[in-house]
Amino acid sequence: MHRRDFLRLLAAAAPATGIGSRALFAQPASPNWRMYEVTTRVQVLKPSGRTTIWLPLPIDEGAGFQKVFSNSVECAKGRTSIHEAKQEGLRMLVATFPDNSPVVLTATQRVSTRDRYIQLASRPSGRAEIGSHDARQFLRPTHYVPTDGIVKETADKITAGAKSDIDKVHAIYEWIVENTFRDPKVRGCGRGDIRPMLEMGDLGGKCADLNALFVGLVKASGVPARDVYGIRLGKSNLDCRSLGTSSEKVEKAQHCRAEVFLEGFGWVPMDPADIRKVVLEEPPGNLTLSDSKVQGARKRLFGSWEMNWMAYNFAQDVKLPGSSGPALAYFMYPQAETNDGRLDCLDPENFRYEIISREVQPA
Repeated sequence: MHRRDFLRLLAAAAPATGIGSRALFAQPASPNWRMYEVTTRVQVLKPSGRTTIWLPLPIDEGAGFQKVFSNSVECAKGRTSIHEAKQEGLRMLVATFPDNSPVVLTATQRVSTRDRYIQLASRPSGRAEIGSHDARQFLRPTHYVPTDGIVKETADKITAGAKSDIDKVHAIYEWIVENTFRDPKVRGCGRGDIRPMLEMGDLGGKCADLNALFVGLVKASGVPARDVYGIRLGKSNLDCRSLGTSSEKVEKAQHCRAEVFLEGFGWVPMDPADIRKVVLEEPPGNLTLSDSKVQGARKRLFGSWEMNWMAYNFAQDVKLPGSSGPALAYFMYPQAETNDGRLDCLDPENFRYEIISREVQPA
């Protein structure tokens, strides 16, 4: 497929009506944009019969902190299409390959991002650009993020005495920072299955675990919240090297963040899981919560994101179109299936992919 054909597909998939830009994000942000060229190349080394690849595509419609300027795809032996679920900010490239065909897919986007920062200490200037009615869908439980039972009980204990939604969210944020830990042995970004974490008292994991626990507790407290799935694209310009990439190869840099909806502010960025990343990985490693870098990140990540990161979607319980396999907890990694079933997206021996991110000057 040539670049112009891919752009035509994207245009056809873009919504003419429905949730618009204000409903998705629309938040105050830094005026300084950073542009990246992101190339994903996927190869199935041992195809068996018909093969399908699914790639997450970056959010474009309505992301006030992110713009997609161009898309191109190379898929010599396969057929491609765009699948979209608007309310989840979900867009994916689907490529199908016939029997006995080489399976290689390359997709490239140019994406511009800018930092987000919401000053929660100030009085809101007015109503948020999206009303609470539209945000209520993000109070619903999902398969891995329930809001009843031990999740609700834990949330009630944490937020006892809180007088406002901001107070509730801040109490849960601080509880996550104090009580969880980053477990480097967890594969990928984790599973995000929060009920067993609370039932077993094992509060370790990666970003998709810790931020899912944060989101679940916030939703159980009656405040809309969601995980946002994406990938780090470049180095951090702040004082924490661990919150950026160290090279242009970013296929292991997937990262889940979180947002909460607060009346008068709208969708507010947060990332308590990254504080635990700073604790574990910031040199010399295993820092204390009282360390100045940890304290700085703890304050900064309650209401901000540094946008050396690209958002894919906020979808959960994702059913891949045309797949015979189970639903995904989230869609942040390339996926593939052959006649033998779904491949392990973290197994480079059978399912190989690389993602290259280069910071470039705007055209």
